[in-house]
Amino acid sequence: MSPDDGTAVPSVDLLPFLAAFQRVSELAAETQQSRTSGGTTIAEVLAEHLGRDPRSLPVVAETLSPLRTVDADVALDVLAERHGGGRVVGVGGGEQRMHCSLSEIVEQSSQWRQFPVGAVDYTRTATGPDSERRVVSFGLRLLTVGGTPVAVLQRAAAPRFGMEGALEVLAPDQDDALAFLAELREAMVAHSVLRGQVVSFTAGDYEATSAGVTYHRRDPVPAADVVLPSGTLDRVTRQVLGVAEHRERLLAAGQHLKRGVLLYGPPGTGKTHTVRHLVGRADGTTVILLAGSTLQLVGVAAETARAMQPAVVVLEDCDLIAEDRSFHDGPQPLLFEVLDAMDGLAPDADVAFVLTTNRADLLERALSQRPGRVDLAVEIPLPDAVARRRLFDLYGGGQGFGGAALDDAAERTEGVTASFVKEAIRRAVLLAADDDRPAADGDLAAAVTEMTADGERITRSLLGGAAMDPADVDDVDGEDDDLDGGDTFGWFPEAPGPGTFRPGP
Repeated sequence: MSPDDGTAVPSVDLLPFLAAFQRVSELAAETQQSRTSGGTTIAEVLAEHLGRDPRSLPVVAETLSPLRTVDADVALDVLAERHGGGRVVGVGGGEQRMHCSLSEIVEQSSQWRQFPVGAVDYTRTATGPDSERRVVSFGLRLLTVGGTPVAVLQRAAAPRFGMEGALEVLAPDQDDALAFLAELREAMVAHSVLRGQVVSFTAGDYEATSAGVTYHRRDPVPAADVVLPSGTLDRVTRQVLGVAEHRERLLAAGQHLKRGVLLYGPPGTGKTHTVRHLVGRADGTTVILLAGSTLQLVGVAAETARAMQPAVVVLEDCDLIAEDRSFHDGPQPLLFEVLDAMDGLAPDADVAFVLTTNRADLLERALSQRPGRVDLAVEIPLPDAVARRRLFDLYGGGQGFGGAALDDAAERTEGVTASFVKEAIRRAVLLAADDDRPAADGDLAAAVTEMTADGERITRSLLGGAAMDPADVDDVDGEDDDLDGGDTFGWFPEAPGPGTFRPGP
């Protein structure tokens, strides 16, 4: 072909270039083979263990949730001990192995001598608030189960490589591989590190299902420290924990075990504190806590609870995902996931859903007004005069305040929440500390006056003071103070320093 000016373009012979490229490729392959020829490949290890060419065998794979990575590792150790031992070998090959399935590793190892035997990859993973375990994150387990050789590639999730966690099994017969996986699943449930723990899930950086686990201490909260109207705590406890205690009798009478309890009321009135009391009493029960962004993991939580029963699933501020559909034009997928999670449990599943909300009026009626989903709805109201007196005793009992001072403080704080009372005690102690002396009755009166003064409106709205008529509040100096504000979102700080597992790269 010639350009527009008619000048001839010289022809180019591409054959020498193609031949040179082919030779370079051959040299690269020969170099790679020479580098690995001195070591044993994964294909050779599998051929020796299985007694045949592993390329002729189908791989049976099962996806492994990051939440169950530790359980799989524990179960594999249990099966190895049950069937006479086994060994773990590592897979070399750098990051390329992360992109390859077991069948691809076997094929490339056989054809190109890639993926030599290397070091086993491990990761440290939490198994409780104060314990952890070394877990195989990439390694090949060689076992003999009932006289049948079995090989399992154990890999943790690697979201940045686009790979899910998985167990990939090779056995001389596919039925043997399937039978091994069935036995492994049973062992994962029976020996799960989640069983009997208090955990919360954390959403992953790549997708919600690539989640981690945070383990919380089961700190006991005495019933005497839960200040609610008479009989309220007993009703909630009977529904959440009493069902589990009478499991056999209920089943014999043909009654279902799964249940839902809704705790509703203004912020700061004790909903979360009530949950902590229930968690503390439910020793041996698996508790899964979801709040905020982790509410999207309700399906995973329900599935885990079903396997770990008896279990309790707590959905804090459930109105965030279960708001009435009439408020929205489009669908709410998380609402339907909550409904599906509660409906998907069998009637004999010993699983309780405990939901809390500050706005019961916003809840979807299909959730809040249908027995079988929510069997008991209990209001946790603002504390009355008797409850406020108990709260002042609870928080200020060790400070040496007199009974008359506590009575006066309770009378002057109508409409406040427990967090307001707690802050009043703290502020009284602080006032005394400024003078380097123990707190006295006058400090408590001054703290209440300070918190109910006009200049504390914003603080009261955050800590839980309710609006009052100025005539109803008498200052210690004879002046009237207005008490105005909102409520707070909780009673106590979160539990300290729980162990946390997040899937590694």
